[in-house]
Amino acid sequence: MIIIMRTGAPQEQIDGVVKALEERGYGIHLSRGVEKTIIGAIGALDEEKQLVAQQIETLPGVERVVPILKPYKLASKEFQPEPTVIRVGDIAIGGDRVVVMAGPCSVESEEQVLATARAVRAAGASILRGGAFKPSTSPYGFRGLEREGLELLRLAAQETGLRVITEVMDPRDVELVGEYADILQIGTRSMSNFMLLSEVGQARKPVMLKRGLSATIEEWLQAAEYIMLGGNHEVMLCERGIRTFETYTRNTVDINAVPAVKELSHLPVIVDPSHGTGRASLVGAVARAAVAAGADGLMIEVHPQPERALKDGHQSLRPDEFERLMKELAAVARAVARSL
Repeated sequence: MIIIMRTGAPQEQIDGVVKALEERGYGIHLSRGVEKTIIGAIGALDEEKQLVAQQIETLPGVERVVPILKPYKLASKEFQPEPTVIRVGDIAIGGDRVVVMAGPCSVESEEQVLATARAVRAAGASILRGGAFKPSTSPYGFRGLEREGLELLRLAAQETGLRVITEVMDPRDVELVGEYADILQIGTRSMSNFMLLSEVGQARKPVMLKRGLSATIEEWLQAAEYIMLGGNHEVMLCERGIRTFETYTRNTVDINAVPAVKELSHLPVIVDPSHGTGRASLVGAVARAAVAAGADGLMIEVHPQPERALKDGHQSLRPDEFERLMKELAAVARAVARSL
């Protein structure tokens, strides 16, 4: 349940409500808005909610108590009506600007990652993406440079001023990846790795959670809840296509998930048209559609020589193609009262 405090409620009244909830054994999460403070009570049993709500409503400073019936609490719009804006340095994700993350699927060499970083920066991207730890369907596929890859991403970021997002796959690697990355990425295969979700919930780094291959929106939001329960509320969701019966594209991008999630949750939504389509020729159209649908950001694969890429070259744009796409996206963003 959530407790909405009256406008201007003093701290002692907020503390009084928190104490009353803690005495009943509930977990507490505070959300301070511009005018109101909202207190989330986690762990209330369904049969207790009505009685506890009546009791809490009598406390000084309480405006009203609203039960949350959804299985995800902290990620719900009832808990936080205002959209979450995640700040990564001077970059705001979830605000008026559509943020673009771009770079190679995998970090392959210093020359490759530096060339790509320079190109995407010049075209207007704000965040460098690149895989150091790469999950592969085949155990014989390229699996990343690991620590060396992280070091190369940080080198490219230092030269270009870009921020870094990269995937962490193992709870034991969260601290290591956090030393180099500005945003921790949870890949689609890890969406249900609850040990990993709990571990990044303890980290003080923003997290981008990709949707599982066959996950419903509710399951996706519950995965985000695992992270938020650990105290890390800087979570963004990434739609990267789900598995359907279609075989022409790598996955099926669920564009309607963007407005649907925004109806249900306050968390920012990113779209990955590269993994979503698996075809470079389709990335531009789906990226434009994502911006029109209200996405807060895009993750796009760019490689200086896709034909030589060790992984996913068929879905990677060349730098000149990415530059053209950025100009097209800027026009779409303006049409929906956003900027790029």
